[in-house]
Order: sequence, then C-alpha cells, then structure tokens
Amino acid sequence: MRRLVALAPALVFAALVFIFGAYALHHSPQVVPRAMVGRAAPDDVLPGLDGAAPAPLRASLKGLTLVNFFAAWCATCPQEASTLAMLKAQGVRLVGVAYKDDPDKTRAFLARYGDPYAAILVDRDGRAGIDFGVTGVPETYLVGADGRILDKVAEPLTPADAQALLSRAGS
Repeated sequence: MRRLVALAPALVFAALVFIFGAYALHHSPQVVPRAMVGRAAPDDVLPGLDGAAPAPLRASLKGLTLVNFFAAWCATCPQEASTLAMLKAQGVRLVGVAYKDDPDKTRAFLARYGDPYAAILVDRDGRAGIDFGVTGVPETYLVGADGRILDKVAEPLTPADAQALLSRAGS
C-alpha cells in the first residue's frame, strides 16, 4: 500500500503527460478562436493616445471600420504597415488599439512606420483585447456599420487578407 501511495504522484504525472500529449497531437495550432465574430463589438472605455479622456470604443466606430490591435513590442506588426497605409489611402476607416503598450513607445512606433489610424486608443491592461478575443498581436477585426464584428484576421494583414476581410462587409 505504501508503494502505491509513493508512486501515485508519478502515475498522475504520467497520466497527465499522456492526456495533454494526445490532445496536442490532434489539435491544430492553426485554429483561430472566432468567438466574437457575429457579436456586438465590446464597448470598453479607453483613453486616446493623444491624451484624450477615456471614451467608449464604440464612439470611434463610425460605419464600416477595421479595428487593429497592435503594439510597438510586436515583432510582426511592422509587416502590416504598408497594407494599413494602402487601406487608409483607399478611404477605409481604421481604428488602432495599442495593446499592452507604453504610449511613448507607441508614438515612436507610429512615427517610424506611419499612422494610418483615424483614432488610436490605448489598452494598457489588455482588458479590451480580452473582450475582443485577441489571441496575440497583430489582429484586425472588421466591424460593420451596425457595430457587429463581421470577421477577423489573426496575423499581420496582407493586401489579400485585407480585400478578403472587406469583401465580408457585403455578405
């Protein structure tokens, strides 16, 4: 009996390794959680990067809008800068949310890579990101004129991704 009690932690550990290993073998890491697609965009209250008083995020959503979560510390965020600039030039409304970032570093990032945003909000504690379902930055959400999230891209936005995302607005 004492041997069984002594072996219990090792047996439990081995069982957990087996369970998690089996799950990992049958789980696709490419699956992007889309729980918020089809739901109303969260209405978190966030300050503006320009020092504006905190306001509901929905106040920045005017018509069809792309909400882009980004950060200066994000290694892949610069990859989408040219696509975001192209969208701005096409007249697409972009709202940026600086996710868990220092405002001074965000400003430096935008000075270096360009500022395509109609509004930039600051999500220092990541609460808005959680409410949107952000799994990592960059992530871009297509929000319809009715305030519902129509789709999302969970990687640096490419021109092809952007066109596919915007095509969802008509469906």
